Amino acid sequence: MTVTEMAVLVIVIVTALAFDFTNGFHDTGNAMAPSIATRALKPKQAVLLAAVLNLVGAFLSLTVAATIATGIVDAGLVTLHVVLAGLSGGIAWNLLTWLLGLPSSSSHALVGGVVGAVLAASGAHGVLWHGLAAKVMIPAIVAPFIAIIVASTGTYLVTRITRRVSAKDASRSFRWGQIGTASLVALAHGTNDAQKTMGIILLALIASGSVAATATVPFWVIVACAVAMAAGTYIGGWRVIRTLGKGLVRLDTRQGMTADASSAAVILLSSHFGYSLSTTHVATGSILGTGIGRKGAKVQWSVVGKMLSAWLMTLPAAAIVGAGLYGLDRLAGAQAGPFLVFMVLVAAATVMYFVSRRKPVNADNVNDEWDPDTDEESILAESITMHNPSLMRVRKARKRKRKKRQAALKDHAKRKSKTKKVKKAAARKKKSGK
Repeated sequence: MTVTEMAVLVIVIVTALAFDFTNGFHDTGNAMAPSIATRALKPKQAVLLAAVLNLVGAFLSLTVAATIATGIVDAGLVTLHVVLAGLSGGIAWNLLTWLLGLPSSSSHALVGGVVGAVLAASGAHGVLWHGLAAKVMIPAIVAPFIAIIVASTGTYLVTRITRRVSAKDASRSFRWGQIGTASLVALAHGTNDAQKTMGIILLALIASGSVAATATVPFWVIVACAVAMAAGTYIGGWRVIRTLGKGLVRLDTRQGMTADASSAAVILLSSHFGYSLSTTHVATGSILGTGIGRKGAKVQWSVVGKMLSAWLMTLPAAAIVGAGLYGLDRLAGAQAGPFLVFMVLVAAATVMYFVSRRKPVNADNVNDEWDPDTDEESILAESITMHNPSLMRVRKARKRKRKKRQAALKDHAKRKSKTKKVKKAAARKKKSGK
């Protein structure tokens, strides 16, 4: 292996771990959004617990890693350039949906990016269509509906059984149960999602000739992916957590525990059979199911519609980005291409980070009252997912309203200050009169 090839391999591994990091903070809400929304756990406690359990879960199974490495694309046709372009496509979509607060699938972003890069490099014969359909597409369609059915049935039964229990006692008891089920979801997430990056790095090692085509995932890869996932989880994807916890259904502790238990059951079952399941789809389905299963619960169907649109777009959008970046790599040449792709990815990530700082969501305000239908990020998300840029014109009206509100507040402050001055003058006059 030449020095350049070694440098490209290092860039690919770093990019894969960067994807794992984005996967961690993008999907933290899958496990902890209900617990944070119901205040069963404080935000920082929740992400720390999720990070530790994601780390542990990454060591429990390697079935999904094998699916990603050998079950979706022809490993013999994959090069380091293909892997890098695919990873970059997945990261770009992850960051965009995080910026918009949309709980989309990191798994499908990764698979879409890799498939797009393979199609650009080798054509349709480079994709194992049967494996893609059986291991990715069918579970993507079936899993959310299973989660909705399980969660709605569980919520209905739990609500009926505990209908005579006082709200105070039910809240206290179910909070403890929710901590347990949320922990199980975090553990299950580690067994499923961390392995996807392990599979990609194994694919890169095979492509570079560093390991045999029949090799299993090296231990150092398992450790590196587990740590990257845990670190990303601890950062906390607060925008997505807010959408899952506040934007779909107003959760109580009974719903929160039922949603987490349903998600854990479906994710662990899929990990056992090696399905590259989207934990985001499952968690969203479970939370939605709790709203359907509880009489009187209000479901934000407008948010659900935006999320479904983002889900449908994830695979093709990531594939287009992956294919485009592979084309850029080829255009720049074998020597400079990977470095150019990496620089473009870093630049895009930097821009999205600074845009996110204009209106930050963090542990301090993630549980604040929030209207997803009027939020600026939600308007932007709808304009993208519905292909309707004119929706963004709403911002002008919002700006005028904000100016009017600020003017009213200033006027109120002036009146208050004037009243204080009058009272002080009256007090001085009264005192001097005495």
